[in-house]
Amino acid sequence: MGRLEAICISEARGTVKKPVSPAEFRVDHGIVGDAHAGDWHRQVSVLPAESIARMRDKMPSLADGAFAENLIVSGLVEATFALGDRITLGPVVLEVTQIGKECHQGCEIRRITGDCIMPREGLFCRVLVGGQVAVGDAVDLEPGQAPLEAES
Repeated sequence: MGRLEAICISEARGTVKKPVSPAEFRVDHGIVGDAHAGDWHRQVSVLPAESIARMRDKMPSLADGAFAENLIVSGLVEATFALGDRITLGPVVLEVTQIGKECHQGCEIRRITGDCIMPREGLFCRVLVGGQVAVGDAVDLEPGQAPLEAES
């Protein structure tokens, strides 16, 4: 079991995400108010807090949302993620649809530190069960299973 450390959204793509809490998750959409939400497979992005902490060793001023991540979770660092896994946060259920994503051209973090964790450790999910989530909520991982019918 893990913990939700931060929720971040941005109103426009290509801008830094800012922390919010609580946040509303909508089925087959993502986080209400986030520019990356929509009808596609990368509705919500997730990064382990432990990975971000390692990057902060090189870049102490690194803010939550700097990787364009929506969720920062702690306590799941030992987990092995696979497509189809389910991440639960309170009433919300996410399904892992993609692991990793290449950085955009000119990634500032890669330029400064020589590395970026999103290509290796970023998880992308779609919302299967919606609801409201807040920082501090419990986070759990369930191995992949048969597709869950979307609920609102």
